[in-house]
Amino acid sequence: MKKLCIFTGGRADYGLLKPLLELFQKSIYVELQLLVSGMHLSPEFGLTIEEIIADGFKPTDTVEMLLSSDTPVAISKSIGLGIISYAESLKKLKPDLVLTFGDRYENFAFCTTAWTMRIPIAHIQGGEVTSGALDDQFRHCITKLARYHFTATETYRKRVIQLGELPENVYNFGALNVEALKKIDPIEKNTLEKFIGLSLDKNTILVTFHPTTLDKTPSSILFGNLLSVIEEDLKDCKIIFTKTVADTDGRIINKMIDAFVSNNGKRSVAFTSLGHLRYISTLHYIGAVVGNSSSGIIETASIPIATVDIGFREHGRIKPKNVLWCADNKEEIRKATVAALSEQFQSLVRSVINPYYKADTAKNIVRIIEKIEIENTTKKKFNDVDFEY
Repeated sequence: MKKLCIFTGGRADYGLLKPLLELFQKSIYVELQLLVSGMHLSPEFGLTIEEIIADGFKPTDTVEMLLSSDTPVAISKSIGLGIISYAESLKKLKPDLVLTFGDRYENFAFCTTAWTMRIPIAHIQGGEVTSGALDDQFRHCITKLARYHFTATETYRKRVIQLGELPENVYNFGALNVEALKKIDPIEKNTLEKFIGLSLDKNTILVTFHPTTLDKTPSSILFGNLLSVIEEDLKDCKIIFTKTVADTDGRIINKMIDAFVSNNGKRSVAFTSLGHLRYISTLHYIGAVVGNSSSGIIETASIPIATVDIGFREHGRIKPKNVLWCADNKEEIRKATVAALSEQFQSLVRSVINPYYKADTAKNIVRIIEKIEIENTTKKKFNDVDFEY
């Protein structure tokens, strides 16, 4: 059996990795190790390690690496602390292969450590573009550190190959999170309403707005534009906020959410983390998702539900037809949210096809991981692509 260490650094990747964890637990070819780190261990971000344990997964190791600050200096220091701590963890666990999902700096620190320690890396959902966030470059760096790649669309597969990766090691199996949606039985509406504290209907909006970490305009101004539209133009709507992650200016956005809910408690609530099941279940009963989360682009077409994607954080991702993009000023946000809630657009959404869906995504990833023969990772080849400028 090969020892496989799966890394999870926060709520966003854990819910998507869960189907893989379930399958690897049953595998006769893989000894599963689970390294839990980052936001999972922070009460400020919901202490979501408790959700992992409640789901029946026992962390093999935990690594704290987040500083209690979200400035660029603090995040850079968190990366350094992560590298130091992950080195100790990987030395102890001695995995034959590591697997990570996505594009965050926690994952980048982990993969930098694994590569330095000559442990081969498998990477899920490379090749994507989010030109408004630091995550974009972290994702491509992880691609170059990784040997095996599982992309979500054929466009993304080709982009990973364009980055110099061997075509025989790059697989398009679709998005894990989309396949997982097909297997979720939504929580019953009345039960969910009691937990959330609001009635759920087509005039309910779920808002997730993350910092635009490459934008010169402060996130407080950009998020303030959205709050102004909610306050002035969506007075009849109920708002469910899910708070942001550990990015630069994330704490500022979370404070603004708390202030809004404090002043609008009858029609708004906020959660540090709804948990994956509650989050997906909520999408079945409301009118739209608004913000700049990757979930709004990749997952929502499979519900289906309308999405308003604001600004440039997710600019570059393939967008299904249920997604309305708008600039991050008040007027554009106003037009897009009103359009998303209109009966005309709601009718269009009901027939949308999700380009990220493929059957058996998790099973196919497990199949490839199980048959990998561990080889000398210091001789990773670069694949040249012939093309004209």
